[in-house]
Amino acid sequence: MRRIPEEFDDLCAVAHALADAARGETLRFFRQAGLEAESKRADFDPVTEADRAAERAMRAIIAARRPDDGILGEEYGAVEGKSGLTWVLDPIDGTRGYIAGTPTWGVLIAVSDSDGPCLGVIDQPYIGERFFGGGGVAEVTGPQGRRPLATRGHRALSEATLFTTFPEVGSAEERAGFDRVAREVRLTRYGMDCYAYALVAAGQADLVIEAGLAPYDIAAPIAVIEAAGGIVTDWAGGPAHGGGRAVAAANPEVHAAALELLSRDA
Repeated sequence: MRRIPEEFDDLCAVAHALADAARGETLRFFRQAGLEAESKRADFDPVTEADRAAERAMRAIIAARRPDDGILGEEYGAVEGKSGLTWVLDPIDGTRGYIAGTPTWGVLIAVSDSDGPCLGVIDQPYIGERFFGGGGVAEVTGPQGRRPLATRGHRALSEATLFTTFPEVGSAEERAGFDRVAREVRLTRYGMDCYAYALVAAGQADLVIEAGLAPYDIAAPIAVIEAAGGIVTDWAGGPAHGGGRAVAAANPEVHAAALELLSRDA
């Protein structure tokens, strides 16, 4: 059980304020003609003014309401804090999907201490869904109202649904490990970005397996999935909040089955 900060209610209020602000900025640009995408790397890692505007809006709120907290954001880097808490921000997780007009990108917001995230939000502005996890609460609000989140119970790996962004990311070795799991599951789906983690929390899927993650890619999904009853680790079963390889699972049994295949020699 992760430690709950004494100021948890205020953190929740600020997290929702950040999500509201980012929602406005991302929708302002979404599916609009003329939105330009630059690449941060040679292999097309896109960033847009929507990414930057959303992160700027969130940082302004943190500066005003939680000035002693640190910030780690994808677009504007790290700011050291004094409180021991850090806001981990991905203004648009899934920018490739965003510029292609799909509705599976999202805004990721987490609050972390040295042990990992204690609160997380996965917000999908276009659909109007917000997945929240932390402090013993796991819920989604959206077109169907407010509902609790709960991951799926145990089922055989052969009955599982698996999500990933492979083959877009990861080394050949990592892809081989993923393929060993994919051969055993009933259904594999690709390219859902952060929305895949939301579906695990909502009991719609069993596994997400990823590699090449940054901390801002995984902190919020960890908090939401764990609050909903799931488990998120690296491929060796250790903490995943530092990024790299991650396995998000609906329950310990499917998690153990995936880890066994990921660790097996090709």
